[in-house]
Amino acid sequence: MSKVSQIEVNTELVNIITPIQAWEYEVLPNLEYDDRFVFSISDEKPFAETESELEFLLGKKIELVPIERAKIVNALKKHYPERNLDTNITANQDFLDTIIQDARINDSSDIHFETYEQGCRVRIRIDGKLVEKYIIPVKEYKALVNKIKIKANLNIAEKRLPQDGRILYNKNNFDFDIRVSILPTLNGEKVVLRLLQKEAKHLSLDSLGMSNEQVTKYRHGILKAHGIVLISGPTGSGKTTTLYGTLKEINTMDRNILTIEDPIEYTLEGINQVQLKESIGLTFSSALRTFLRQDPDIIMLGEIRDPETAQMASRAALTGHLVFSTIHTNSALGIINRLSDMGVPSYLIASTLTLAVAQRLVRLLCPHCKVEEKVDRSEISNINSDLKIAENVNKEVGCDYCNNTGFKGRKAIYEIISIDDDISERIRQNTLDLKYLTSTKKIVSLADSAVSLLNSGQTSLLEVLPILISNIH
Repeated sequence: MSKVSQIEVNTELVNIITPIQAWEYEVLPNLEYDDRFVFSISDEKPFAETESELEFLLGKKIELVPIERAKIVNALKKHYPERNLDTNITANQDFLDTIIQDARINDSSDIHFETYEQGCRVRIRIDGKLVEKYIIPVKEYKALVNKIKIKANLNIAEKRLPQDGRILYNKNNFDFDIRVSILPTLNGEKVVLRLLQKEAKHLSLDSLGMSNEQVTKYRHGILKAHGIVLISGPTGSGKTTTLYGTLKEINTMDRNILTIEDPIEYTLEGINQVQLKESIGLTFSSALRTFLRQDPDIIMLGEIRDPETAQMASRAALTGHLVFSTIHTNSALGIINRLSDMGVPSYLIASTLTLAVAQRLVRLLCPHCKVEEKVDRSEISNINSDLKIAENVNKEVGCDYCNNTGFKGRKAIYEIISIDDDISERIRQNTLDLKYLTSTKKIVSLADSAVSLLNSGQTSLLEVLPILISNIH
């Protein structure tokens, strides 16, 4: 029996043994034949004893392939995270709990349960990208979906219409909320679980990723008595996290703070948080009307989606309230144009807008496997020549530590426009442009921040290229 140097783990077989068993025997499943399973095993484990015990557990003949223990341990950390052992996962534990806890341990934001004609799978979103974790037999998928529906108090008999629900998850030292979305598809129901944070204790403006200059500028804007602070960016760019960090900082005993959110992602002590429910008429605009009768100092709207909400928010700011919200645009300057498109008059934007912020989340390279490479200038020929990219940058590779993605963690980058008298007058006259902001006001753009991360070796050209292209000016 010769020792091999590579471990090929079959994701379809990962679930045939539990994390406890995988670590106890130091084995990983490789192949399945009609009459036997093939496992990789640590070269420091007793082969004959392990073989007989696995054959008893699985009811099939077992073939073991020895491999260096260090490599087995690294692969186990990827497929059976060692921290799972701290959550008392046992062979009899509910598979759904295993999936949810595994996702939380890996700092995943979403779990996707998907069914297709030939099979079903579970993917989790880590650092903004989906990673396949489990393959589920088709015959077991419906039971798993029904279990989710029951936990979320949804109708298990309804399979033709979308459903939305919530799970209050509290088990094995885990305590958080889960938003459930069920969508009928061609081959069955697709389920997405959004794992929400329970508390915002760890949030602070200093930890969000702003530069010292940006933090100072941002703090100056949010401490004003009235006005609108708008944060823009695509879905999943960290806008809500920035808002929560902001509210946490300005939440004092003498302020009445009201929020309307969809969903409530963090619980903030001392802040009155309302869950949006459009099905019964509780929308952003209707909540805002009620808020104005609740003697508020500060109002947070989860998102400005329509002209009515935009205009009401502007008038609330004009009458002495501080309003925070998010909006979908590509840049901080785009916020002004978006408000105008929603019918908010230029004079009202100029009078009420305090801060316009754009942000993105950029994946950081794995420190264990990143390598340096020379930049191919043809790849960056279509970006702004003012963006000075270094001759050599780092690129992603992939290893066991980073789930073979090449990235580990994310960092927010920001573009912040503080509306002073000069900028306000230009908004009123519709003469504000990006060149004026970057040259005269020295605004650091998203592209500038992305290049700074790239040149410092923290991210790759492939990761920031979409930001550089979309910020051509």
